[in-house]
Amino acid sequence: MYAVTGATGQLGRLVIAALKEKGIAGQTAALVRDPSKGADLGVATRLFDYDKPETLEPALKGVEKLLLISGSEVGKRVPQHKAVIDAAVRAGVGHIVYTSLLHADTSEIMLAPEHSETEAALKASGLDYTILRNSWYTENYTGNLGAALANGAIIGSTAGGKLNTASRADLAHAAANVLTSDGHAGEIYELGNDQPYTLAELAAELSHQTGKTIVYTDLPKSEYARILEGVGLPAPVADLLADSDAKAASGALADDSGALGRLLGRPTQTLEQAVALALK
Repeated sequence: MYAVTGATGQLGRLVIAALKEKGIAGQTAALVRDPSKGADLGVATRLFDYDKPETLEPALKGVEKLLLISGSEVGKRVPQHKAVIDAAVRAGVGHIVYTSLLHADTSEIMLAPEHSETEAALKASGLDYTILRNSWYTENYTGNLGAALANGAIIGSTAGGKLNTASRADLAHAAANVLTSDGHAGEIYELGNDQPYTLAELAAELSHQTGKTIVYTDLPKSEYARILEGVGLPAPVADLLADSDAKAASGALADDSGALGRLLGRPTQTLEQAVALALK
């Protein structure tokens, strides 16, 4: 039995779809806080609420391989993840695959410590584990192209930093492939696109595909955070995003391992494809 946490989230839904494509819907369980929200997933759902520890172990009964998609509540993730790992040990889960952060052990991005602590807990658990160090989602940048078109500019704080981001779909398929194949125990994969790009190159590609002149405007981190807060993001989220951009300027989101393409068995999404998809 395979199980996926956070199965009604954006990444989780794509992983479930990828597992269904493999013909194993009957061997897959979606672990969700609200089973009614997973009724359309096409697989069995089980109540699994990080804030209700009593739900964790029962939901993991019979699970051989678990995909632990990192939680969304920044600041609470380490105890939540440790609770899942402990429940998995008690329930007899054989293998946990965890979605971490690119270069979590050395990254200066604000999110990295929670991931590295979770990685340490996995290694200490005695369970077989695989760590998928996912890069920033490409959609974090292409999801705002409407605003870029309206204003004639993409803004950020990455300077000329190279970005090996990755699409949610590629990361989901890679996770499904690892979950359903052997030979990954103890492995740590750094997962980013085959070809890096800069935000200036993203602006140029957007210009090419729309026929409009779009430029990249680089901002100081504090100014970028203020703009993000001004469009409605909570201050901590705005600071986190601006921090990640600033750290990307010095290579925090760059990776040339090629591991994602190897796990997929095909090339990763190109910048051209990402922009075209976002414009649909």
